[in-house]
Amino acid sequence: MFEKVIDGLNFPEGPAWDGKGSLFVSNCYGGYITKISQTNSFTFVKTSENNTKIKNTNGLTFDRYGFLYACEYGLGSILKISEDGEIEIYSAGYKGKRFNRPNDLAFDKNGNLYFTDPNSYDKNIHDGMVYRIDALTKEVTIAADNIAFSNGIAFSADGKNVFVCESAEHRILKFHVNDDGTFCERKVFVELPDGDPDGIAFDIKGNLYAANFGSKRIYIINPDGTIKNYIETPGKKPSNVEFADEDLKTLYITEDETNAVYKMRVDVPGLALFNSPMRSK
Repeated sequence: MFEKVIDGLNFPEGPAWDGKGSLFVSNCYGGYITKISQTNSFTFVKTSENNTKIKNTNGLTFDRYGFLYACEYGLGSILKISEDGEIEIYSAGYKGKRFNRPNDLAFDKNGNLYFTDPNSYDKNIHDGMVYRIDALTKEVTIAADNIAFSNGIAFSADGKNVFVCESAEHRILKFHVNDDGTFCERKVFVELPDGDPDGIAFDIKGNLYAANFGSKRIYIINPDGTIKNYIETPGKKPSNVEFADEDLKTLYITEDETNAVYKMRVDVPGLALFNSPMRSK
């Protein structure tokens, strides 16, 4: 089943694979990002008197050039971090106002960066946003709004659709992506009523894996929105998922009850999966 990679973290989130053998993980409550390789792990960047650009990071992702991007929810910004740990504030806000609490982020096929920015955690208050940062101009625009705590975000392999977790409504939304990068055709992709859909990622077969915070489960969702099955996690608070290693068949998860990172191969015969009776609407 799951193999523990590292523990002793501080509310780990946002795992991001650099494609070169290392996994990067936010420590949301600790103010630092951990770099994990096959041989060791160490603090990559952290908040300090001399480094005030980072405070509390969440979602992480890499661009095609090897820069690490981080949702900095403590300061309401998006960070761009070089291989040697130099931090640049990539975007500080929208129309002169800092972002609320950037949560997760993903690039489209053209290099434009999208990120979720939730606010209230209340199914009756839909004030969560998805923003888009233009790859060339860095102009920030609204891609989607009216979301009850926008959380994990992931693009389909062909880039034609984007999926956004609406945590306070316990569901994942699906949008079509227009040629100009705007979203349309919003619909409910799947509902997960026994926990909060948090981080999400696609496997190489097009199945969506969703960390369902509070349920002790990673749900595996078919491309048509039906729940295929689930994997039971070591703790009840899985927060995010990432596929890594050379063949992208190793699933890494961050888990916040045990404050650890775990991994498992998803192509192993006899993998312990549990059938789920729940279906999308």
